[in-house]
Amino acid sequence: MRHARRRIVRRVARLAAVGGLLVGGTMVTRAVASEPPDASAAPHTLSRTASGAGLVSELGDERTAGHWVGTDGRPVVAVTDERTAGTVRRSGVAAKVVRHSMSELRSAASTLRAAPRVPGTAWALDYRSNEVVVRGDRTVSPADWSRLTGVAEGIGGFVRMERTEGTFTTRLNGAEPILSTAGRCSAGFNVTDGRADFILTAGHCGPTGSVWFGDGGGGRQVGRTVAGSFPGDDFSLVEYANGKAGDGAGVVAVGDGKGVRITGAGEPAVGQRVFRSGSTSGLRDGRVTALDATVNYPEGTVSGLIETDVCAEPGDSGGPMFSEGVALGVTSGGNGDCAKGGTTYFQPLPEAMESLGVRLIVDGQQGGGPGAAPSSPAAGAAAPGATAPVTGVEGSTLLARLTDRRNVGPGLLVVAGSLMALVATRWIRAEADRKAYRRHYASTWG
Repeated sequence: MRHARRRIVRRVARLAAVGGLLVGGTMVTRAVASEPPDASAAPHTLSRTASGAGLVSELGDERTAGHWVGTDGRPVVAVTDERTAGTVRRSGVAAKVVRHSMSELRSAASTLRAAPRVPGTAWALDYRSNEVVVRGDRTVSPADWSRLTGVAEGIGGFVRMERTEGTFTTRLNGAEPILSTAGRCSAGFNVTDGRADFILTAGHCGPTGSVWFGDGGGGRQVGRTVAGSFPGDDFSLVEYANGKAGDGAGVVAVGDGKGVRITGAGEPAVGQRVFRSGSTSGLRDGRVTALDATVNYPEGTVSGLIETDVCAEPGDSGGPMFSEGVALGVTSGGNGDCAKGGTTYFQPLPEAMESLGVRLIVDGQQGGGPGAAPSSPAAGAAAPGATAPVTGVEGSTLLARLTDRRNVGPGLLVVAGSLMALVATRWIRAEADRKAYRRHYASTWG
């Protein structure tokens, strides 16, 4: 009876192992043939050469009206006619037919810019709704709002007017780690011109000549502002006092001694998940809601900004925005806070670097010119030695990839386990046969 039970157990184990091989093989086959994991689970940065941006550039402003990342993580291109929609779909990208072209949207924005300036207002191109959205904060008087509404009505029905809570501010005061007589800000990204290293931060943080310190007592001078643009744009360049950015210059600090390695610069897409780090509110995330936004701050108008639903607070100005290690912009301003939420605007990084004649210092790259290693750290965003990646920012972990049903990892694990079980049952059977033979031989030849 005992031998019969053992045989049954071995047979069941062999059948389970064979079944596991079949299931694992099927999982691997389906994973290879299926689509990649949903991009919404791991944010992706779309460069100008990505399919959506590339198609918009190729087809032109008269036939398209922007592109964005859909809820499924795939690019969507807005087009003005079915023929163009067919061209887009044949390229493997989703298309949405809209009424107004990019040229019309930009013309509307130009008309708004030409109108008398109203502080406390902002507008942006909403590609998904095919509208220009105009927002006014609580400081805008009824008379000014009425006049601006008249301008919008004269443009057409694709200009949407919205009142918003709070006020549009440049969020300058009240935080470390860098401060000057002009106020307090957050460091952005480290850049270099090949000879010296700099912090690229917000332009409203301080005019040219501002001296920045890394602590409240003013005992450690970080550097001096040597160039910038505000209003109009919102970026500035702080040259390090010793000319060098320091170890970890290609890392953005996100709090708790952790950081994200920066590997390059790019341009965002509407709908993309992004992260922002600031010295007041730390690491926050959200989505890009619009591009080419204009904000009428009390200090002046800034155009060409990235609009997001990421929250920010005073002192976060100049802090970095990024996605998957790709640098996208520096914090300009907005409304709301991180308790209630709000809208935050960012100065695009590529435009700022081109205007300033600098390039990004990325992780593993040496700053301060060819062959020169970066030295003393940036105060704030580019933290020294902050090399620990932030979960969900730099990509998924090995475990997450292995357990994703659309990857080959789970199937390979099942196959490997089944092979081990099959080999084990064969070895147990062989060992049992060997012992039985020895017993038989011993009893026969005693």
